[in-house]
Amino acid sequence: MDACPELAAAHDLVRDFGDMLTQQTGVLLPAWIGETVEADLPGLTGFARGLTNDLDAITAGPTLRWSSGGTEGAVNRIKKIKRQLYGRAEFELLRKMILLS
Repeated sequence: MDACPELAAAHDLVRDFGDMLTQQTGVLLPAWIGETVEADLPGLTGFARGLTNDLDAITAGPTLRWSSGGTEGAVNRIKKIKRQLYGRAEFELLRKMILLS
């Protein structure tokens, strides 16, 4: 990576972003966005600028300790059952399938 400083910078920025997500340090996101915009790398700069559109929500994601994963799983299960029964059954059967599964 010594031969290509842009690649080294992109590597560092992507690694830092991944660390923010895994370590839930979203408070560092504004500083990361500033570094990324300053580096002016194709792809990453546009991504970083796009994050500023809703910075509060994007910062809360990797900062807060709660998750909506359980709710998303339940919704996906219901959608799967609904797709399986499409055109074959009325609402009552769909309701029973959801409640019994």
